[in-house]
Amino acid sequence: MNTIISIAQPASTNSSHIAHSLPMLFDRFSLLAKAILVAFAISACTTPQQTQPPIKPGVPPLKPVERPQEILKPTTFSALSGWEQDDLGQAWPAFLTSCQVLIKKEDWREPCTIAHDVDTADAKAIRTFFEAFFVPYQVLNPDGSEQGLVTGYYEPLLRGSRKRGGPYQTPLYRVPDDLLTIELAGVYPELKGMRLRGRLAGNKVLPYPARAELLQSAALHGKELFWVDDAVEAFFLQVQGSGRVQLMDEKETVRVAYAEQNGYPYRSIGKYLVDKGELTLAQASAQGIKTWVAANPSRKTELFNVNPSYVFFREEKLLDPKVGPKGAMGLPLTPQRSIAVDAQFIPMGAPVFLATTQPNSEIVLQRLMLAQDTGGAIKSPVRADFFWGFGAEAGEKAGRMKQRGMMWVLLPKLSVKLSER
Repeated sequence: MNTIISIAQPASTNSSHIAHSLPMLFDRFSLLAKAILVAFAISACTTPQQTQPPIKPGVPPLKPVERPQEILKPTTFSALSGWEQDDLGQAWPAFLTSCQVLIKKEDWREPCTIAHDVDTADAKAIRTFFEAFFVPYQVLNPDGSEQGLVTGYYEPLLRGSRKRGGPYQTPLYRVPDDLLTIELAGVYPELKGMRLRGRLAGNKVLPYPARAELLQSAALHGKELFWVDDAVEAFFLQVQGSGRVQLMDEKETVRVAYAEQNGYPYRSIGKYLVDKGELTLAQASAQGIKTWVAANPSRKTELFNVNPSYVFFREEKLLDPKVGPKGAMGLPLTPQRSIAVDAQFIPMGAPVFLATTQPNSEIVLQRLMLAQDTGGAIKSPVRADFFWGFGAEAGEKAGRMKQRGMMWVLLPKLSVKLSER
């Protein structure tokens, strides 16, 4: 898709996707502000649900994209297959983590306040709490269907150095100085969470370069954060959104967290290989793709450039190896209890009961999760990315997970009352 300026939601990391605020931009560059908005309206690259008509002089503000009225269908806990069998105590720490943010919202204040008084060792008390304070809503697709895709992600470990040398030849980059990230909610509140990304060239606003152009130019020279020893793992690190780097020269392990991206939507290299007849759909897992690259090293650049999205990182101290990376809420993710969702349809932080199967199997996987992250490829109501945790075993499961699933979001009963006022 050809774009003038790219638009995107906070993507993951599937990881923490925190934009850099530019509060002075519209004051200092009024012409720039108008140019950005016009460019956005004419040819911004969006998901189908985000597409908007061109802005013309005198036209009223954009209206929210219309959606079917029943994306969320109220139901009962007895209708949730597997609800009674799940050990909700394992999801409780992740729920309390969500409450650090949700308690500031009126409809979540009461349940999040009372949650701190619930006995964490009492499984019955935890179940009673959820059933007393929440209403389950089945999540439906716009066409009314109940099932969607459930994939997996994890936090990988790479080997690297702060200096280029020896096997460490592939860079991970910081955010470049000329990347503009502009929140749209200040102009159109209905576009909350959506951003424009681009760069200034004189008095013109241009799209930020896509992956191929970016890496062929010298635009990122001097912005190297680390050098790692595996270009394939560096690519997949961008897909995961965050990871850890074992600094071989310093005998230290640090976390690399999502900082920004160049504004282009993620495009699946697995689908590209399937469409080209290089892999079957069953083979197009992360493991299958890595095997293909190993067998076709001369085509590695061709394959990676299929995905125009490019992710920039920042370094974080790894204070506690047991604590997961931060998701889109700025809160640490909990292995096997956090998921990435499309925040257009699922409130961030909300409990979500997920019914799917284990990676590449028919073994039932039904458990309460917390919607604590978003992702560039997570675009539709019944769509989830399951966070498996850190390391090789988590990576093995995440790479093979491409299952069908159903979702129910749990919303506070108070929120129903507030909507009726």
